[in-house]
Amino acid sequence: MGDWICVISLLIVILRFFKAENDSSCEMYGSPEVSLLSKEGDFIIGGAFSIYSQTSVINLREFRFVQTMMFAIEEINNSSELLPDVSVGYRIFDSCGSTLPSTRAAMGLMNGEENTWSKNCSSVHAVIGASESSSTIAMQQISGVFQIPMISHFATCACLSNRKEYPFFFRTIPSDYYQSRALAKLVKHFGWTWVGAVRSDNDYGNNGMATFIEAANQEGICVEYSEAISRTGSRENVERVVRVIRRGTASVLVAFLAQGEMDVLLDEVLTQNLTGLQWVGSESWITANYLAKKRYAGILTGSLGFAIRKAKISGLLDFLLKVNPGQDPQSNLLREFWETTFGCSFGSSTPGTKSCSGFERLQDANNAFTDVSELRISNCVYKAVYAVAHALHSLLKCGPSGDSVSHSCILKDNSEQRQVAEQLQKVNFTLQSGEQVYFDDNGDPAATYELVNWQRNHAGDVVFMTVGKYDASQPNWNQFTMNKVKITWAAESWEKPLSVCSENCLPGFRQAIMKGKPICCFSCVPCAGGEISNTNNSAECSQCPSEYWSNVNHSKCVPKVIEFLSYGETMGALLTAFSLCGASLTLVVLCVFFRFRHTPLVKASNSELSFLLLFSLTLCFLCSLAFIGQPTAWSCMLRHTACGVAFALCISCILAKTITVVMAFKAKRPANMFPQCSAPLQRTSVIGCTLIQVFICVIWLAFAPPFPHKNIVYANEKIILQCFLGSPLAFWVVMAYIGFLALLCFILAFLGRKLPDNFNEAKFITFSMLIFSAVWLTFIPAYVSSPGKFTVAVEIFAILASSFGLLFCIFAPKCYILLLKPERNTKKHLMGRNQKSMINLSNKLDCGNTYFTRSAGLTNSCNNIPSKKASLNMLMFLCHSLFL
Repeated sequence: MGDWICVISLLIVILRFFKAENDSSCEMYGSPEVSLLSKEGDFIIGGAFSIYSQTSVINLREFRFVQTMMFAIEEINNSSELLPDVSVGYRIFDSCGSTLPSTRAAMGLMNGEENTWSKNCSSVHAVIGASESSSTIAMQQISGVFQIPMISHFATCACLSNRKEYPFFFRTIPSDYYQSRALAKLVKHFGWTWVGAVRSDNDYGNNGMATFIEAANQEGICVEYSEAISRTGSRENVERVVRVIRRGTASVLVAFLAQGEMDVLLDEVLTQNLTGLQWVGSESWITANYLAKKRYAGILTGSLGFAIRKAKISGLLDFLLKVNPGQDPQSNLLREFWETTFGCSFGSSTPGTKSCSGFERLQDANNAFTDVSELRISNCVYKAVYAVAHALHSLLKCGPSGDSVSHSCILKDNSEQRQVAEQLQKVNFTLQSGEQVYFDDNGDPAATYELVNWQRNHAGDVVFMTVGKYDASQPNWNQFTMNKVKITWAAESWEKPLSVCSENCLPGFRQAIMKGKPICCFSCVPCAGGEISNTNNSAECSQCPSEYWSNVNHSKCVPKVIEFLSYGETMGALLTAFSLCGASLTLVVLCVFFRFRHTPLVKASNSELSFLLLFSLTLCFLCSLAFIGQPTAWSCMLRHTACGVAFALCISCILAKTITVVMAFKAKRPANMFPQCSAPLQRTSVIGCTLIQVFICVIWLAFAPPFPHKNIVYANEKIILQCFLGSPLAFWVVMAYIGFLALLCFILAFLGRKLPDNFNEAKFITFSMLIFSAVWLTFIPAYVSSPGKFTVAVEIFAILASSFGLLFCIFAPKCYILLLKPERNTKKHLMGRNQKSMINLSNKLDCGNTYFTRSAGLTNSCNNIPSKKASLNMLMFLCHSLFL
């Protein structure tokens, strides 16, 4: 019903406005609205305050705002610098903190107190008020039609910053756009991610809470519940809201409430004995002294909230203490104020009520009216009045004080309110306190707040302690700062309360959203390997750099373990020992052969190739040491090339021995030139085969040499130091060439496996080649599949195993005879039981080995048995030698 009345009233005003455009005067409909306090002047400033707030009891805090406005106007009238020779009056109405009374107040300010309007159809040039956003919106919708500027001292709804809808609205208190974000930063600062919220069910509460929830979501804060109450709503709704708060798990309650709703809520909180909550309040009630001095103090002690900066207004207290019903005997407001302050009555007193004399001392009163210790909103009223005065000063082209030419104002009878609004947008002045006053493009002041905390002093009284500040003009990271002041928390505790949906995730864990619940309700999941979180409640785990890995707790990145086959570890030490043992054993065999170099067995074994073979085996054993230790550029190039050349030399020697033996025993009539060419051909074949491998290795090192490489792909938790082949093709060519030589040895040795029993070296070579081939064929899959340092170990094992196989298979039988069976190391034993047959075989062998012929003492000469077929055998041997 009230909304319809507002709409009808607004339509009437608009119709009358258009009528006034064509008529010189305006006719008033209905009875005029009478102001509570008024004073005539050249210019009138209107005022609208929630003096009664829909109750019969006067609001002493609001009445102080009224007197502050009157005090500021008196200062201006007494000033010779601001508006000299110009008097400023006022007309003050009660908006009652509701839409309908606010509309009536706006109509009264527009009408005046006569039955006919002036030509301008308005009696005021600007309006100060109102104290609530909804009331201010209702009044601005009416006064805006007449382009009358309105400056609010307490309306904080962000919606009023819309210049398209409210082009003539200004305010001296910051917009809730900034306060709501400041509250979100406050909650985030103290680590509260799970909060409850309650708001006034009006423009102030609904818009402010919507902005807070939006900002809270951006900060990662969840609102468990958001309830609304109204001072005019049903008691059942308030009871329900308090029950919701009691059932909630959040221990922090954000109360975006006007004072009227705060009173209603606190009454029910006391009734249901709801305690232990950490209250976070808006500027509307966070510095209300009357709440701190009532029975609510025990519940609200420890509250936190943002308030505009407090100030000192010199002379205000003296002005307040002079307020007396005798100033205007006809004013009911002054009488009711006096009766409320001193608990007396001017009329017929009821039993238990004393009569008022009018001479009581306000100095003895201790209430919200005389308390000037927290002048925050009063200062906003003070600034609003001075802003209007400065706008009028500029509009009237008033000369500065002391100007000999002109120090007065040019009065204009037709000064329009729109012109006042234009000058208000331009004002920029500094108060006596040093505070600068100006408006931005939206009519808002600079957004600065103080963070206040309800604490008890030594006397046990609640005081508002400033513990931080918020300045929206600063960069985002520096807007909210804390002072070094100890904070009192809920229930007067010194320990900060915890308000979260889920317990904090410690470093090393990340938050995992729980399905169907807000983002603030989560489970803690350990970070994966290689990821860390070093703060509480990390939303994600951070990946460590490529050469780092997470520690055991997944809270810090540490350098990865570097892995390579070292001499110090067990595997490396064992392989080193086997390598040195193999080399030493080979040298021992070499010494044994050197010791018995003149015996028939050694001579028959082709001592020159045997010594070269033992030397190459020693190199094979020793080259395995290049694979152990931290890889370097030189060790990487030496590993495979040295091993490839050493084995090529070794197999080349065995191949030359094999060809010599087989050709000697297979050829029936060697050529007479064969003995003279046999030794050079053997050396040529060995050198030629080895040089081919050397040539392959030189090309490898020249174009794509092996180099040290950090392998971070195979094992995530460690770095494997290994030698990158450079050219895998070159590596496999080297290996394939060795395999090719071994295959030739095996084939030729296999052909000579049925030589006489007493001269069976071909059998041992055959067996050694089988072991050699088996080892390296097994090496290939093991090499490809072995991880990390085991790849190197497998390669070393293949080298040692094949070297030991060659050493034992070829030289062990001979050493056995040389050392343990010397009776077998004779010409007779080597010739066997069939002397005649053995002489023929010896003659054949002698064609390939002059050493054996001399040792056997045979008389037959190859020069005496020329043969065409022997020449073919000789040619075949030469081709083999050149090919190798």
